[in-house]
Amino acid sequence: MDFSYSAKVKALRGELLRFFDESIYPNEPVYLQEIRQNRAAGNAWQPTRIIEQLKPAARELGLWNLFLPQSARAPQGLSNLEYAPLCEVMGRVPWSAEVFNCSAPDSGNMETLERYGSEAIKDRWLEPLLAGTIRSAFLMTEPAVASSDATNIQCSIRRDGDAYVINGRKWWSSGAGDPRCALYIVMGKTDPDAATHKQQSMILVPADAAGIEVIRPLRVFGYDDAPHGHMEIVLRDVRVPAGNLLLGEGRGFEIAQGRLGPGRIHHCMRTIGAAERALELLCQRVLSREAFGKRLSEQSIWLERIAQSRCMIDQARLLTLNAAYMMDTVGNKVARAEIAMIKTVAPGMACQIIDWAIQAHGGAGVSDDFPLAAMYAGIRTLRLADGPDEVHNATIAKLELARHKTQASA
Repeated sequence: MDFSYSAKVKALRGELLRFFDESIYPNEPVYLQEIRQNRAAGNAWQPTRIIEQLKPAARELGLWNLFLPQSARAPQGLSNLEYAPLCEVMGRVPWSAEVFNCSAPDSGNMETLERYGSEAIKDRWLEPLLAGTIRSAFLMTEPAVASSDATNIQCSIRRDGDAYVINGRKWWSSGAGDPRCALYIVMGKTDPDAATHKQQSMILVPADAAGIEVIRPLRVFGYDDAPHGHMEIVLRDVRVPAGNLLLGEGRGFEIAQGRLGPGRIHHCMRTIGAAERALELLCQRVLSREAFGKRLSEQSIWLERIAQSRCMIDQARLLTLNAAYMMDTVGNKVARAEIAMIKTVAPGMACQIIDWAIQAHGGAGVSDDFPLAAMYAGIRTLRLADGPDEVHNATIAKLELARHKTQASA
């Protein structure tokens, strides 16, 4: 396995790093100020001007839709292994991925439409998503059941003539707070009596369809993530054309597994970037602060934590690159263990390093003067999003046990 960057990736990464130095980092306070102003004016739920202003420059540099491999509609898309170092850079600033049209859940939704949608669906929904003119949300998780087991989902998708009628309650529907969100991809049950993994289907629902009610934004440690948002949504007798169903009845679980593989590894790539940023802030802080007669950087506890942080980040990066390589070469299904491993390792690693960085900053670390508190809130959710740690660890363990059973039988 060779994880060295190709000339193409090195060039793109160089452009991306320059863009961050010139346009992303200097605009972090601008973004935060705009969010505060919108909130003070009584409307936090509107797109930020600074992100919209930066998008044309990113697109002109070719830093656009890089996440989508093997798509004629996005020929600039990279393989998972190629995309990894670029996605990592985007993870250094939580809002930056949208500047490059590479943000979740849109990236996962675009991949879903590209892989499983008809040409008519791609023309109607994928093209404007690739252009960045609309946003989307993915409605899977439900408050009434343990959604870590997707077979629990109760949302009903019932055939009625040339349409489907949808009834259910969803929450943690990320992106649904954005007024530009025009499309929901909804997972529900078309046949509760079918085999366990053939009951679920996925269907496209316009966000303005009759019968949809956005109940509230859900807060993460007090953050509502406006204007993106994580919304609780009720669907009451929502009627959509039968052609909006993806692949066919009973294919929802299959689509979910295909969608969540890339989504999970993209989260992990960005998480490594967040951890790198936290370590940088930690090092800058301990080099500039004195306590008890000497710099923090001279105190053994911080030397130990910095060393551990570097080891943890590099280990997680290698695991991520290996998972990306496996996805590219043998496919998501064969790479199940590698994807599960990085999904548990990366968020846990980043949470620990961000926590140490907060500790080094003292009271400032939990304030809005530094990005660490918001960064921790976002990364901590990844131990639940796209499957909790416990589910991924169970997958890893079962695959490991199966391997040993095979060896014992032989």
